[in-house]
Amino acid sequence: MSPGSGRPSSLSRRSFLTGSAALVALGVAGCASASAGSGGGTTLRFYEQKQEVIAYFDELLRRFEKERPGIAVVHDSTVAIAPQFVRNEPADVGCFNDNLELARYIKRGVLGDLSDLPSAQAVRTDIGELTDQYATYPGRTSVLPYSLAAAGVIYNKKIFAEHELPVPETWTQFVDVCEELTRAGITPVYATDRDTWTLWQGLFDYSVGSLVAPGEFFRRLKELGTDVGPDSEVSFEKDFALPMERAKTISSYFNKDHAVRAYADGNLAFGKGEAAMYLQGPWALSQIALVDPDLEIGTFALPVSENPEERQARVNIDLGLWIPTASAHQEEARELVEFLMRPDIINAYNSDNLAYSTLKDAPPQQDERLAGLQDYVDRAAFYQGAGTFVPTSIPLGNYLQSAIRSGNFEGMLRQLDADWRRLAGREATV
Repeated sequence: MSPGSGRPSSLSRRSFLTGSAALVALGVAGCASASAGSGGGTTLRFYEQKQEVIAYFDELLRRFEKERPGIAVVHDSTVAIAPQFVRNEPADVGCFNDNLELARYIKRGVLGDLSDLPSAQAVRTDIGELTDQYATYPGRTSVLPYSLAAAGVIYNKKIFAEHELPVPETWTQFVDVCEELTRAGITPVYATDRDTWTLWQGLFDYSVGSLVAPGEFFRRLKELGTDVGPDSEVSFEKDFALPMERAKTISSYFNKDHAVRAYADGNLAFGKGEAAMYLQGPWALSQIALVDPDLEIGTFALPVSENPEERQARVNIDLGLWIPTASAHQEEARELVEFLMRPDIINAYNSDNLAYSTLKDAPPQQDERLAGLQDYVDRAAFYQGAGTFVPTSIPLGNYLQSAIRSGNFEGMLRQLDADWRRLAGREATV
């Protein structure tokens, strides 16, 4: 998924450090830090995967070095996590999306226990529990959630106001809004099927989340293994039937050229006012602002039932901190983690980058574009996207492409059950 990004700030130079330019800058920073640590001090390697916030974290690391003389920190430019562990040379501190990839290392016990750190006690329990939905290791807190991204339906406030449309609170109201927009000649929802991650992050996850609890569903699905099917306790075909009816209806309101449009096309089109709604997360907001910085937009949680109280926001732990057991600098690494988890550091990062702090009593996100999701985060009325629990070996995005074009979402769900049985059978023989 495209990671979250925020507006430029005094600590953020993302617009100048992207792609290869970022890697060149990292190399310079790395050389400087290595030199600083060659005089007898400790040099830590810090791995942070999100290219658009590398510069932000680099300034934080330089600030840490000033506060803790004798420790230099090299920003690791490795773009993948796996090679580090294969070579048994992981970075001393990792800052990574909490997902199925990271879950592999949690389950193997190669990430250390952070439960005794003071900052671990400051993390919201309801957010900390999200990482346990992917994997746990007995007796350990392997990851400290650092940044919570919340996503929903981004909407054009001007279009809604001009047509006197309410922010929908029920499924029927949402469909009524789409019908009214269609009659007015306005594209209700802009979609970008060419980039398949946008389909499972938006259409799939939003349609499922408020009707099915993804974490619990996939826990039970794993327990069933090869027994998953239409008559099992839980299955895609059974539990996701209603959500995919919703998804099918929503897809009927997409822009006509959705099949050939990519993520960048969607940001451009929405920024130009070519659609009323956009199923995207906060990472799209800075891109939209490049098109029209004055565009008035908001975000709401997609209603997929007739009970407004059942609405929830889609979230993911955008970044989590961890220390590999293989690090030779455990104490220094823990000092760095504690520095990054300081309220003034972590709260500022999340405010600047359109996300939510994971700490208890954290200040609210001040950006008006996300105001519609704040209450859901405050009440923990949220869910991790169902698509994030599906292994990459199952081509969910491609299945969604086919289902949207054919209208056969039922066949897609049967295929997902079959794929799950296949993978469960393979794991059982390993």
